[in-house]
Amino acid sequence: MNFLFHMLLSGDDDELLVGNFMGDFVKGPLEDRFPARIRKGVELHRRIDSYAEKSVPFRRSRGRLSPAYGLYRGIMVDMFYDYFLVTDWSAWSQESFDGFLRRSRKVVSAHRHAIPAAMEPLLPVIFDELLPSYGSIEGIGRALARISRRIGRQNPLAGSERELVRVHDVLFADFRVFTPAIIAYAATVSDDSARPDL
Repeated sequence: MNFLFHMLLSGDDDELLVGNFMGDFVKGPLEDRFPARIRKGVELHRRIDSYAEKSVPFRRSRGRLSPAYGLYRGIMVDMFYDYFLVTDWSAWSQESFDGFLRRSRKVVSAHRHAIPAAMEPLLPVIFDELLPSYGSIEGIGRALARISRRIGRQNPLAGSERELVRVHDVLFADFRVFTPAIIAYAATVSDDSARPDL
């Protein structure tokens, strides 16, 4: 899952949101590297990613994309689901999307001391450019092109938003099955996400 889904799945818990938000930038054992609730947020992030990878609708969405994209189809589905999350936002949150971004940015900024050094310079890009653009196919295309450049080796992600256009409706149907299930899952594990079975 990408930034936006992780943030939404943190509920109203500020420290859980911070840990969940920065999870991709934290590698290895956590031990006592972070305050307890932020650590649980990182652990929740890992469990959400694991759940998504095994989820039937998520795997079905991956299978709907052209085999030419290979292992990159998982990244594409992550991004396409963030697009659907924005365009379908009112179905999943009582808070406006813009209000959610403002609140989340304020929370993350208040915990900058815990943010990994490699992530901190990206915060303006994430909150000013990436997340606000996820509600358009063009914005998702720009985000995929950015990921493509970061990978460093040749890959097919730049331009892959055309797959979102090609199979839009069936992907949206998968998303509508996936989302309530992962929301329920995150709610059940957010309080015990320190378990060692990650």
